[in-house]
Amino acid sequence: MTAPHPTYQQLEALPAYVQQPVPIAFEDANGHLNVRHYTGIASEGLDESLVPLGVPQNWPATGHACFSAEHHLTYLAELRTGDKMSARVRLLGRSERAAHALVYLLDDSHQRLSFVMEEIFLHIDMETRQTAPWPDDVATAFDRRIAEDAVLPWETDASGCLGLR
Repeated sequence: MTAPHPTYQQLEALPAYVQQPVPIAFEDANGHLNVRHYTGIASEGLDESLVPLGVPQNWPATGHACFSAEHHLTYLAELRTGDKMSARVRLLGRSERAAHALVYLLDDSHQRLSFVMEEIFLHIDMETRQTAPWPDDVATAFDRRIAEDAVLPWETDASGCLGLR
């Protein structure tokens, strides 16, 4: 059994990424954010959170990339057009070539957790398009951030179905 999800108040203390209102173009026939956009927005939030750790948006131009390997998605509360939202990221761990993260989409309009994306992502050498060890500076930055996140005052709510190998 996993730990309960963190509260909105616990998550809002983390840095916010992709802060924006839900655009009308992202609405589906049910009148809320379409399922595909939850994952896309969470992925953008994860990408933004990695920039200070040495993984810039244009990393592929330098011969490196991050590729997604596995996801576990949990939908908790709908986001509707105009609702303000943001992503918060907790890094759980890394191996020589992979990392494990939780990305939380917050409904800032209603002060609640809307969506959780758990992800395993890989470092890729773009020349070979194969996994490769993290560059030393990125690995060091990841380790620092993982240690900072490990002492957050709430348990991780990882699904238990994803893990580093």
